[in-house]
Amino acid sequence: MTMQEKALRDTPRFNDDVVRLFTLATIFWGIVGFSAGVFIALQMAFPALNIEPYLNFGRLRPLHTSAVIFAFGGNALFATSYYVVQRTCRARLWNDGLSMFTFWGYQIFIVMAALGYVLGVTQGKEYAEPEWYADLWLTAVWVAYLAVFMMTMVKRQEPHIYVANWFYLAFIITVAILHIGNNLQIPVDIRYDKSYSLFSGVQSAMIQWWYGHNAVGFFLTAGFLGMMYYFIPKQADRPVYSYRLSIIHFWSLIFIYIWAGPHHLHYTALPDWAQTLGMTFSIMLWMP
Repeated sequence: MTMQEKALRDTPRFNDDVVRLFTLATIFWGIVGFSAGVFIALQMAFPALNIEPYLNFGRLRPLHTSAVIFAFGGNALFATSYYVVQRTCRARLWNDGLSMFTFWGYQIFIVMAALGYVLGVTQGKEYAEPEWYADLWLTAVWVAYLAVFMMTMVKRQEPHIYVANWFYLAFIITVAILHIGNNLQIPVDIRYDKSYSLFSGVQSAMIQWWYGHNAVGFFLTAGFLGMMYYFIPKQADRPVYSYRLSIIHFWSLIFIYIWAGPHHLHYTALPDWAQTLGMTFSIMLWMP
């Protein structure tokens, strides 16, 4: 037996070490995020708990939201996507080192973002508060995530791409586009944390809610549907009821959701046609 054959024999079939780390991080950030929610609720009942300037309601409320969505939910999506793609493709994660970078890189981003909230370093955009330096770091982490996930699918031993992977891939790609598009900004100076968006006025509002709405649509919907399509049939010990219906579900959701962002901007300076378009697609979203 050659050294290469021995190494292949001794290598575990799946990389579950990074899955375990993301799962532990999910639990940890869930406790942190939910505790922050309890604390800001108490601040509303007992205003004396607003500790100025760093721990007041205005800074902790968006910290709570982002901790639950991006720290708790994000780590859950990393963990389950890495778990599911390996088993449905019958292939080990493409690059162990890069997958481990996504773990530590994402935790570093969470800490960077949290410090920004507390210290008042913010763009003032809902769900997109972190400043330019944190956005650049997250972009690098997310590109690595896309590479690991996509290349694992490329080297799959299973010819069929299971529907859960379609949803996970849509989540990863669309969140990348949303993140880059909404965070096109120019730093005041490379030595400072402040930057200004390339967009202004109603264009800025439209870009922000294209991002904000579809962060819900692809981070909190498409990604979690990827979980559903794997773990519910697994727990029920039955195949998906209709694979054809699941593919219709995928393409209808992906196509319709992306257009519905203007429903966040009714009765604003946004042109009526754009508001009507957003509302029309929102009603159509009942279908998927």
